[in-house]
Amino acid sequence: MHVPDGFINAPVSAVAGVVAAGAVAVSLRGARRELDERTAPLAGLVAAFIFAVQMLNFPVAAGTSGHLLGGALAAILVGPWTGVLCIAVVLLMQGILFADGGLTALGVNITVMGVVTVVVAYALFRGLVLVLPRTRRSVTVASFAAALVSVPAAAAAFTLVYAIGGTTDVPLSKVLTAMVGVHVLIGIGEAVITMLTVGAVVAVRPDLVYGARGLTAPLKLRVGGELVDAAEPAPVAAAGSPKKLWIGGVVTALVLAGFVSFYASASPDGLEKVAADKGIDAKVEEHAAAGSPLADYGVKDVDNARLSGGLAGAIGVGVTLAVGTGAFWVVRGRRRTSQEAAAA
Repeated sequence: MHVPDGFINAPVSAVAGVVAAGAVAVSLRGARRELDERTAPLAGLVAAFIFAVQMLNFPVAAGTSGHLLGGALAAILVGPWTGVLCIAVVLLMQGILFADGGLTALGVNITVMGVVTVVVAYALFRGLVLVLPRTRRSVTVASFAAALVSVPAAAAAFTLVYAIGGTTDVPLSKVLTAMVGVHVLIGIGEAVITMLTVGAVVAVRPDLVYGARGLTAPLKLRVGGELVDAAEPAPVAAAGSPKKLWIGGVVTALVLAGFVSFYASASPDGLEKVAADKGIDAKVEEHAAAGSPLADYGVKDVDNARLSGGLAGAIGVGVTLAVGTGAFWVVRGRRRTSQEAAAA
């Protein structure tokens, strides 16, 4: 759902940029409360993983594909404030290095793909885990529902932005129906990916999953030879180490971006398809970074398509991981500095 330059006029793009900048600023403050020495590296990994999975377009209808937006996944794994920052880092890297998502539309993309998805997904997720039993299964079920709803919510948000500042004259009802309709289907794929990823991490290190903090399992007592639930729950034990999880995540992201992405669907994604069908793209502009050596997720002057795409994906994962991890360590360091100053 990366919005290119030319879909939204300059004034509305500027306002969206201000909104996005404000959201990032607020998220930087909020992320200080979410990040510590264990979760800061995980946040960088989440950004890199989302970058990788966004390269894996999956077919959703005839001639249409979709890809992960990642807002729900990031919010559940590392927290909503940090989640907004994760998506912002991914979108920034994609726009600057890979000419994916317009630079003047960066504020629109962060607002729609980052802020809206995170807010909607995390609000629904928290509501569900409050009413469901605090178990691993409940967390994965809630993550599925949150991710599913977040995608059409982002599609509706884009339609609202288009209604205010669209550069073409297309009936709003047609845009809304087409956008929400196709993104409900994409949302199913997003929900499956989010549920499987959250479930995998919760299975090995539930203590590292922000949305699973306080996760409990029934404490069993043996009475008369039978196991029965005790009155109080016991914390779910953590398995494995953060280092192993981090290494496994990095390897997975590199494999997805460097190899599996070659087999992704080549069909246009939901927004591209709707834009072409409805004429939203009539005034689309060439990307300012079209001359980048990594534009369109390929390495310039590498003729082999498989090798070119694989190298570009691996570079993208590495850069996103480095930028994201560095940024989150800085945020975490500011939190520690603030705490020390308050103590003094």
